[in-house]
Amino acid sequence: ELGGSLGRREATGRGVMLNTVEILKRMGKQIKGSTVAVQGFGNVGSVAAHLLAEMGCKVVAVSDVSCGIYNPDGLDVDRLVRFVYSSEKPELLENYQLEGNDDRISNKELLELDVDVLIPAALENQITTDNADNIKADIIVEGANGPVTKHADEILNERGVIIVPDILANSGGVIVSYFEWVQGIQSFFWDLDEVNRNLEKVMLKSFSEVWELGKREKTSLRDAAFMLALKKIAKAIELRGIFP
Repeated sequence: ELGGSLGRREATGRGVMLNTVEILKRMGKQIKGSTVAVQGFGNVGSVAAHLLAEMGCKVVAVSDVSCGIYNPDGLDVDRLVRFVYSSEKPELLENYQLEGNDDRISNKELLELDVDVLIPAALENQITTDNADNIKADIIVEGANGPVTKHADEILNERGVIIVPDILANSGGVIVSYFEWVQGIQSFFWDLDEVNRNLEKVMLKSFSEVWELGKREKTSLRDAAFMLALKKIAKAIELRGIFP
């Protein structure tokens, strides 16, 4: 009744999922069975974990501020989501009843797990010079803003760890906020499938542009993303002037 857009709440986590699936494909890895650890089980991390599990990834660890839950055979992500979000106030994972091979771990231990993909989707500055050498993931997809410090980023790049930067990986929410504006201007609102379809279209186009530029310039995806952004700004200024 007040406008808004369907799919906005899940958009950031969905964008993280799309970037994760795409980077796995580009790296020649199978989606099904790829191991994933997600730090942060809030609006971004829980959605990303749920969607990746649906895609066939093996989500082996998730965490919140209280603790992490780890299972090398893969977690029951649906059960975790139902537990955390069964009431108005989210439950903490420290109160989650373990089953099977589930075990409790710390956030520090989660970050250092030997997985295909690590998704830091909690706070900034989680991977620093103190723990960068201990990161065993092949790929990091930044669900949070600035989870990897500048110097840690340099260490990880030297080690060959692929990082999908925050300005690309977690931009799904901003994109759907733009969609909300578009729908509001037109007073014509899309169904959820159309929102998700357009989000995927924009996200994969952006990923492809960053990937191709990174390959061409032999640089990291983070540097490629900044280069692409500056190139677009410079082109807009050239065509429109400083004061459009």
